[in-house]
Amino acid sequence: MSEARIMVETKDQVALLRLHRPHVLNALNQALVKRLADLLEELDRKDGVRAIVLTGGDKAFAAGADIQELAGMDAVDFVNRPYFADWERIRRVAKPIIAAVKGYALGGGNELAMCCDMIIAGESAKFGQPEINIGVMPGAGGTQRLTKAIGKAKAMEMILTGRMLTADEALAWGLVNRVVPDGQVEEEALALAGEIAQKPPIAVRLAKQAVNRAQELTVEQGLQFEQHAFYLLFSSEDQQEGMQAFMEKRKPQFKGK
Repeated sequence: MSEARIMVETKDQVALLRLHRPHVLNALNQALVKRLADLLEELDRKDGVRAIVLTGGDKAFAAGADIQELAGMDAVDFVNRPYFADWERIRRVAKPIIAAVKGYALGGGNELAMCCDMIIAGESAKFGQPEINIGVMPGAGGTQRLTKAIGKAKAMEMILTGRMLTADEALAWGLVNRVVPDGQVEEEALALAGEIAQKPPIAVRLAKQAVNRAQELTVEQGLQFEQHAFYLLFSSEDQQEGMQAFMEKRKPQFKGK
């Protein structure tokens, strides 16, 4: 289990998950990704958790895939055991996930950060898809999510050269939400998660789905999804509480119902 070690803390409706393979800079082997997917699905079902922060260590959020594990595989291995199935499980988590990144977020590490809904970066953060340097290419969403995040030309440059972005470049290119000193990364991510955790949970889930659908659908299809989700929220107790509290000039008490 040491090869799939993830430390978990929960406080004030926010869960903090910390990848912990420091001897390999949190390289993402299959066991670690499966464990992460298991934990995220468990937290997704937990009523006492409304937002999640995912972080790594001081030197690396995750420095990439575990090359020692990948080097021994061939194409048949990938067909026989769906290598990216657990990544899809992570992508489908309904609750908001915030990546708190210090140090390297490379290859699979950058793809994992992009699987999250927001990214808070420390000043030491480095983002990249360097797979081209070892004869392969991104395979866990790098070519797709990076292109949607920063545009075709910039994504093409990063992926074909393997160059890394500094935290400030990642902010300027639209890959991260904000850059803060390394010592404030977790605090900033937890504060953002805590703010979201105070919002109505059902509305948060549906809003996250609608934003994600904007990456996949035409504008017309996306608007249809948005309007359907909007109508659906009017069957929730939280909608009634939120509007009543607004009219009564008091703080709403959302219950996720």
